Amino acid sequence: MPVAVEILEKLERKMTLSLPIGIIQSEVASRLKKLARTVKMDGFRPGKVPMNVVAQRYGYGVQHEVMNEKVGEAFFNAAHEAQLRVAGRPQISEKEGAAEGELAFEAIFEVFPEVTIGDLATAEVEKVTTEVSDAAVEKTVDILRKQRRTFSQRPHDAAAQDGDRVLVDFEGKIDGEAFEGGKAEDFQFILGDGQMLKEFEEATQGLKLGESKTFPLVFPVDYHGKDVAGKTADFMVTVKKIETAHLPDVDEALAKSLGIANASVDSLRVDIRKNLDREVKNRLLARNKTAVMDALVAKAELDLPNASVRAEMDRLLEGARADLKKRGIKDADKVAIPDDVFRPQAERRVRLGLVVAELVRANDLQVKMEQIKAYVEELAATYEKPAEVSRWYFSDSKKLAEVEGIVLENNVTNFVLSQAKVTEKTITFEELMAQN
Repeated sequence: MPVAVEILEKLERKMTLSLPIGIIQSEVASRLKKLARTVKMDGFRPGKVPMNVVAQRYGYGVQHEVMNEKVGEAFFNAAHEAQLRVAGRPQISEKEGAAEGELAFEAIFEVFPEVTIGDLATAEVEKVTTEVSDAAVEKTVDILRKQRRTFSQRPHDAAAQDGDRVLVDFEGKIDGEAFEGGKAEDFQFILGDGQMLKEFEEATQGLKLGESKTFPLVFPVDYHGKDVAGKTADFMVTVKKIETAHLPDVDEALAKSLGIANASVDSLRVDIRKNLDREVKNRLLARNKTAVMDALVAKAELDLPNASVRAEMDRLLEGARADLKKRGIKDADKVAIPDDVFRPQAERRVRLGLVVAELVRANDLQVKMEQIKAYVEELAATYEKPAEVSRWYFSDSKKLAEVEGIVLENNVTNFVLSQAKVTEKTITFEELMAQN
């Protein structure tokens, strides 16, 4: 018998399900009989509890279980027969007016939308490129040297300057009142490293051992301390210690400390360039992939299933609470987080997922095993023992699923770039690395 499906609004549908009461009663009786063989009750030997006692104790729970299973099965079969792609869980409620000997239920649910993707030849995508320059390699060498710098006491009459490590006491007040986090003793930081706000560093520069200075400091409006953001404080800083930095030479000893195989300076630079090339490749891919996905979504027309958006919002909320818990926030699971904070992100994810799925289906962009193998091998090649890394990936289904997702995105990105109007733009290495 054909399944009658009523269209309610956009993606929402409704259909009526009917179940013979006899099937439910028969299944309930069967399960109670099976339960009676093992159930334990005071005053009865195992397996000897009368059926009426078992039914009285467990009948309601078993019937509820059977009803849920049978109704769910009936809904699945009806949706399959009607060739419906159901999005999310249906809302099922009992309905009056069933035929004699039957129970009737009403199911309200959403279906996945039809996705229409416009002409990708008219899509515009800006594809960025960059190169790793010699200057970028040298800058990285300097960063590695800074990470291994040592410090020694400066002469008493020397003034603090960029690169020095200073030990200070400071106290700040707003309108004459102290505030939380505005006072510290024996606080250490390195001038010029951006650890402190600009006004604080500028005030400390030029001071000698034992000298103090009073200065105004305007907290940025987006400062992480909400109580002081955008306000002006009067600070006094006193220098208690000044140390000058000593950077290691660029030599074989530095190369050796960084684990370079033959511990030569040339090999150090080659290794740095190789790592920078890999980082640049990954960042370019991520940025260009985002540009492609934006262009793809802009060319697609579809309605969003609320159930899918709701499920994605719940996942994002759960992830946010897990992050708060990891950061040591007390009662992270009870922190009030408005649902709508995640709605734009959830809607984009759902929309993008549906559009990508349609593009993959329509253009045969499914991931092939050789693509997965190639990606894992490329990834493993960056490690000391590639074979072991490859085995680790292929022994973990979750890791392989992550790789498959990345490769699928790459397939979609490459396809869209082959169809769209692509404008190439060269940016500097510094511009690319500055982006989050």
